[in-house]
Amino acid sequence: MGRDSLTPLQGLLWPEYGISTNIDLYVHISGLVSLSMSEKSLTFAKDGVAAFDTSANMLNLGKWRRHCGLNDLKLQLEGAGEFYIEVFQVLQNSSRKRLYTEVARLSLGTSLVLDLSQNITDEWQGCVVFFLRALGRAKLTAATWVTEDAPRQLPSLALSITTFKREAAVQTSVERFKHFMTKTHLAPYLHLIVVDNGQSANIATSEHVTAIENANLGGSGGFSRGLLEAESRGASHCLFMDDDASINMGAIERTWNFLAYAENTKTAVAGGITMANQPWALWESGATFDRVCRPLWGGTDLRSTEQALAMEHGSTGAKPHNFYGGWWYFAFPIKQITYHPFPFFVRGDDVSFSLANDFEIVTLPGVVCFQDADFSDKESLQTLYLDLRSHLVNHLALPQMDIGRWGVVGIAARFFARSMMQCHYDSLAALNLAVSDVLRGPAFFAANCDMAERRARLGKMRQTEAWRPLEGAPPASRRRFDPRGSRFWLLVMKYSLNGMFLPLFGLWGNQVTLKSGQRGQLHEIWGASQVTYVNADGSQMFIVRHSKARALREGLKMIANMTRLALQFSDIRALWRKGYADLTTQGFWTKTLGLETPQAAAPERTAP
Repeated sequence: MGRDSLTPLQGLLWPEYGISTNIDLYVHISGLVSLSMSEKSLTFAKDGVAAFDTSANMLNLGKWRRHCGLNDLKLQLEGAGEFYIEVFQVLQNSSRKRLYTEVARLSLGTSLVLDLSQNITDEWQGCVVFFLRALGRAKLTAATWVTEDAPRQLPSLALSITTFKREAAVQTSVERFKHFMTKTHLAPYLHLIVVDNGQSANIATSEHVTAIENANLGGSGGFSRGLLEAESRGASHCLFMDDDASINMGAIERTWNFLAYAENTKTAVAGGITMANQPWALWESGATFDRVCRPLWGGTDLRSTEQALAMEHGSTGAKPHNFYGGWWYFAFPIKQITYHPFPFFVRGDDVSFSLANDFEIVTLPGVVCFQDADFSDKESLQTLYLDLRSHLVNHLALPQMDIGRWGVVGIAARFFARSMMQCHYDSLAALNLAVSDVLRGPAFFAANCDMAERRARLGKMRQTEAWRPLEGAPPASRRRFDPRGSRFWLLVMKYSLNGMFLPLFGLWGNQVTLKSGQRGQLHEIWGASQVTYVNADGSQMFIVRHSKARALREGLKMIANMTRLALQFSDIRALWRKGYADLTTQGFWTKTLGLETPQAAAPERTAP
């Protein structure tokens, strides 16, 4: 594996149709340089420059040293023609140390290897990047960071995709993976498991793919089934992925390489994800959980070398205890699992899984998924219900997330206040149902893994917060007064709970129109008695209006729920700590999924 005893650490990622065609994420070019996405190569005229100081192709030296003990680093180039080559080590203070500068000729069929180890500072920190300037007509076909250090293990990595009624997306992903397996040297170590919760994807089992039809128990049930299959296959690691697998396949090689060299058997790799409306900007690259989910590095412009370097430098150190990775891309060691996924259906299962199990989570350059839909468009009664449920359960069940009686009550209060201020009364009803279900205890979750009854009930609750086709232009905002620029009106709105205590507010309040991405931005809805929301592409909308009667009805229910949560807190927390352990066993999922025999002997269970 590797040429002349060299082992690859990180090869180049290239723009791809259907994934990302934004060239500046992969290479910064100037002068006469052409890029072929089909051949994955660069062709240069004289003085053409390619800079691989990009978010996808810089190598984070600090992470490789910290987690893998890397002691040797080389750059291997393939192509044809004469280049002026520069390699730099970029430290956190933005200083650059030149590791290599030379004129060299590349010849087709051979590779040029630049030894950088002797010139790297003793700290082995920061990132390494390289630049090429053609001295005549030239071509670059490959560039790989390699090492003479031997890998510590050869991971057997099972990729697990859960899908539900997204036939075209998952079929495309499977075909991309099968094509990838014809080219990658890691084919013997990779296998794809497709868990079809909709039983409609028509994926055929083949040499590199196992297709499983599964009952629809949400992402939790689907990924649990994939994990059981990975365990039965004897895989050392499992990689949870979205069904559209919207990631450069080379990122899988990067993940495998890092796990192969990892010194700590707890090492896991979490992938970032971009924004749908700004595919060059991160939604998050890892996140923390404390009362709410807090995405990290959100808004980072992946086209910017400076911003990408800041993120890589800032994410190299130790992660906080409440750091987690999203299941759109999360690779982890199977032997490190103490707790299988909790049956949340969806939402919060990835948070819980990361926090309950003792992983050492790392993010890597270029390991980024490109989402095709804005998260804000996905918010609904069901997602709010599921979000609040999981937020409460994770703080009740996981000792390291204990925030006490009033901290947990405060989570429900914040969810409720946010929706009430926005006139989202359907949401208030869903949130009340969420708190009520958490108070029922773990047995309710075990009995309702498929969420069928709750999904039907939530559907009936949806009276106004339902997307409808937008015909013509959306209504224009009408502001009689503007709390955004008036301290007086801002205080009036805050202390009246956005007009709830003001007479006839529904008649004289503002009418505002917002994009779906602005949901939750209270400064935009202060003083509004009517809010029109328009989805990201402008094709759908819904309108909510101020109603004291509905707010009072749901408010009284929430007060009753929160009072019970506060008064019975100790008993409820104890119930959840035991119940969480019971519902995250291999045996629980084997029985729940209707499998005849366990895949392996279940360990003795204790509360997390």
